[in-house]
Amino acid sequence: MLKEIKVVFMGTPEFSVNILKSLIENTSVIGVVTQPDKMVGRKKELVYPRIKEVALENNILVFQPRNIKEEYQNILDLNPDMIITCAYGQIIPKEILDYPKYGCINVHASLLPKLRGGAPIHHAIIDGYKETGITIMYMDTHMDSGDIISQEKIEILETDTYQTLHDKLSILGSSLLIKTLPSILNNTNQRIKQDINEVTFGYNITRDEELIDFKKTMDEVYNKIRGLTQTPGSYFYLNNKIVKVYESFKVSDSTYQDKQLGEIVKVDKKGIYIKVKDGLIKITEIMMEGKKRMPVASFLNGNKENLVGLIANLGEFNEK
Repeated sequence: MLKEIKVVFMGTPEFSVNILKSLIENTSVIGVVTQPDKMVGRKKELVYPRIKEVALENNILVFQPRNIKEEYQNILDLNPDMIITCAYGQIIPKEILDYPKYGCINVHASLLPKLRGGAPIHHAIIDGYKETGITIMYMDTHMDSGDIISQEKIEILETDTYQTLHDKLSILGSSLLIKTLPSILNNTNQRIKQDINEVTFGYNITRDEELIDFKKTMDEVYNKIRGLTQTPGSYFYLNNKIVKVYESFKVSDSTYQDKQLGEIVKVDKKGIYIKVKDGLIKITEIMMEGKKRMPVASFLNGNKENLVGLIANLGEFNEK
């Protein structure tokens, strides 16, 4: 029965690729809507979304409206039975939401009503959540506020980063969607109203929010660093230069209680140790401004000036 359902899929980032692939395998995907191609890098090379690649590889029609509120007629002309979205990136107009026979369905990477918004995976880690998951929901005119159809939980491990949790949730989302579709088609699914008293938000991360505040606790700093790996990356300033941080560890050590919060108290080939509220954060992978991403050990190896430079500026960082 699923193979007879004509589906238009709307999505953009890597997270939505698994969902689209599952739909191609199990339904009849007649169109894909994604964001416009972008010019990236110093050479301004034209790059298009990974979702577009998957669609073209499967000979599926692709639409890339710059403003979907004004450019949606081509989508309606396909006469889809269902529209499924996952991290598309634009607000979808009511004309589209009201059109399909079986409605517009969204795959969202949180346990709604928790973490509505465009960066739920980042915030689940940064905000110290112990679990998150996938919600399949009916869409309405407000952001992530529609009725819940199904949910599945996943534990957030102490070792999870944005990337590992992203990959787990992408796989979970594709499987839960396919398990949920028959109940939508048979009209046996649940429609659970979201409790507005339980709403939290996971809005897109701003540049200012990427800056690490070493005056906070080990957990807070550690969660921010791993919650922003791989993208967009957290950072601090050293001698007015940006240092991006990609890996860190918590170190319970009371040796440096007399040091200032945010001070570099030790540097060796295992890492850069920075004083925080209740211990140390050991940074083990960085990218200095103008350099490549690398382990601290590689950064310091055979380059005595780097080590001397860091030690000479203990505590003199995080001030632009």
